[in-house]
Amino acid sequence: MSFAVLSAEEAASFIHHDMTVGFSGFTPAGTPKVVSKAVAAKAVVEHEAGRPFKIGVITGASASDSLDGELARADAVKFRTPYQSNADLRKAINSGRVEFFDMHLSVVAQQLRAGFLGKVDVAIIEAAEVTDEGEIILTSGVGISPTIARLADKIIIELNDLYPAALRGMHDIYEPLDPPYRQPIPVNSPKDRIGSPVLKVDPKKIVGIVRTSATAGVKEFDEVSELTAKVGQNVADFLVAELKAGRIPKEFLPIQSGVGNIANAVMSALGKADEIPPFMMYTEVIQDAVIDLIDSGKITFASGCSLTVTGPVIKRIYADLERYRKHLLLRPQEISNNPEIVRRLGLITMNTPIEADLFGNINSSNIMGTNLMNGIGGSGDFTRNGFLSIYACPSTAKGGKISTIVPMVSHVDHSEHSVCVIITECGVADLRGLSPRQRARAIIENCAHPDFRPQLLAYLEKGGLSQTPATLSRAFRMHEQFKATGTMQGVNWD
Repeated sequence: MSFAVLSAEEAASFIHHDMTVGFSGFTPAGTPKVVSKAVAAKAVVEHEAGRPFKIGVITGASASDSLDGELARADAVKFRTPYQSNADLRKAINSGRVEFFDMHLSVVAQQLRAGFLGKVDVAIIEAAEVTDEGEIILTSGVGISPTIARLADKIIIELNDLYPAALRGMHDIYEPLDPPYRQPIPVNSPKDRIGSPVLKVDPKKIVGIVRTSATAGVKEFDEVSELTAKVGQNVADFLVAELKAGRIPKEFLPIQSGVGNIANAVMSALGKADEIPPFMMYTEVIQDAVIDLIDSGKITFASGCSLTVTGPVIKRIYADLERYRKHLLLRPQEISNNPEIVRRLGLITMNTPIEADLFGNINSSNIMGTNLMNGIGGSGDFTRNGFLSIYACPSTAKGGKISTIVPMVSHVDHSEHSVCVIITECGVADLRGLSPRQRARAIIENCAHPDFRPQLLAYLEKGGLSQTPATLSRAFRMHEQFKATGTMQGVNWD
């Protein structure tokens, strides 16, 4: 190999104040682990010397603590996009120390190529292997790697020996042309391969390789609880009923599932539903539950952007790569989340809200309307374009002090026009073909917690017979009361 071998500190010397740096990966999967730490350490030294040091950070989605956390704690982030899930970075964003702009994940690469987000100075790519000709075998996450590698002036490779070169064949790297030259993206099944198994870059741009054995550090999800199991079971029962009614074809449809404890519980319930035939997935994040269902034969194929699985599961995959390559495929996010493909494949989309309102609007990103939680992520890409869009969550939070069903969401990420079904542990509200007043009653009667139903019905009655029975002076009273007293219960609407 002809590329220079660098220490993480030597690699960080290529990163300067006010640069924009693109990072590979999607979630902790495929995210660089050691150069980012060295950049954070450099920022601390620069700040102690009285010199400014902040960079723009662009990734596929969220990242590991070794990237987002380290840089945030070093006060080294000028701006961040398109999504994050790190507590320290979240604190920096919500305190105004970091500028953050939330984006649909499917458009990040295109907006970079168009120059909407400025120039990409350096790309840092985690790899399982790189050849002298510039062929890179990516690791467990793809994200926006093809685009940042092509646009950046310089590329730094983190060569992680935990990932075998035998990963070749697990990826499908495809970057579409931009308008007006774009052609149809020829994915007609989750199994279709349309690109290259490797990322090809100009080898002259690779300034060096940093060797590492750092782990992704994917956190384990909570065990499925009685509450999350009930939410998952309600989703499975609803889909079984749709199959029996003929509104879902007997062959079933590909599934998209968000990431987290609720998504894990839903996938577990689908795996146990004998009436649901074996199915495929076309999604962003492939997590532990998906691998378990591949092993059981319930999932026949899963296409995604990242393999976000825990340490024991990734070892299981690597021990039997030849078999798993027949069932798994990793793509760039502008393909995994592409609206054209989502609509064509007819996905059943399943995501988790922070809150839903009486008319079916969904807040996925902000707490009490002002503080960022994580961001919209890819939920909008799938919700707006899916065949059947489902939002599932518990009916309450904070030990019953917060109702996840509110009169009006404090921030709108997905409008009522895109949301088909809302499901909690209490039941299912099928919103298809219902007027706003009908939607409100269905959501209150089927999804709201019994402790909040009378209160929400009382609010609805204040709206009278208008098309959308909302009263603006009362719409956020539950939120305001929680901020003042610590509970949404017992609101007086008069």
